[in-house]
Amino acid sequence: MTLIIVDKNLCTGCGICTKVCTTRIIELAEESNLPQVQEANVLRCIKCGHCEVFCPSQALLLNLLPDEKVILPAGAGDISAEDIDLYLKKRRSVRHFTKEPVPREKIMEILDVARYAASGTNGQPVQWLVVHDPERVQKIAGLTIEWMKSLVNTPHPMSGYVPSLIAAWESGNDVICRDAPHLLFAHIPEDSPIAPVDAIIALTHFDITAPAYGIGTCWAGFVAAAATSYEPLQQELGLPEGRKTAYAILFGNQKYEIYGIPRRKPLEVMWQ
Repeated sequence: MTLIIVDKNLCTGCGICTKVCTTRIIELAEESNLPQVQEANVLRCIKCGHCEVFCPSQALLLNLLPDEKVILPAGAGDISAEDIDLYLKKRRSVRHFTKEPVPREKIMEILDVARYAASGTNGQPVQWLVVHDPERVQKIAGLTIEWMKSLVNTPHPMSGYVPSLIAAWESGNDVICRDAPHLLFAHIPEDSPIAPVDAIIALTHFDITAPAYGIGTCWAGFVAAAATSYEPLQQELGLPEGRKTAYAILFGNQKYEIYGIPRRKPLEVMWQ
């Protein structure tokens, strides 16, 4: 199979594709000055698509789902520095949600953005578990409390912290999932040393994209911690064999609007 498809009428032989190729396997043919990949190097391609998207004349196509190629109109996706500044600073961890569920179609749209997150060698190891049923979310919160109870009077770092959380839960206050209607888990291969970082990057894409769709999010640290070691919770999640949870985010339609930006610690930067 040809790895890259080149439109000879559009290619200018500028060589940008050879420079941006992550694995440096693209070269310009001596006779035609057109980009090519030697057969011996085809398996080194990580399908990142840099060659295609950096081509100024749109002459090159990576032969991976070529029918899904998207042509970007001039200026598409551009956002001003001021707008991205305010958008990201406005982002809040949301802990109050309406009972109205987020439609599955909208969740899929946000996850479709998250699948473009960076990953080591473009491995894209992250897969998703969406707990859409609010009753299942509450069951997971309860299992997290059970895990916390097993930590009391143990050397675990959270041992002295969990009694207040357990007491709050037993008084009817959901301090685990904050009565969120939905939970999102990123899961990864058990044996990958870099996939945990890939998962956090992908979850961050979900986290910062969700507000644009009117969705509030909060990182579910207690649930994520329980899911790493508490077998009853792992059984409840039912991930495929060979995969494990990396982290979790709770989300839903947020109950209250945001009208300002709070202060933060002064910026500390080292220059070398």
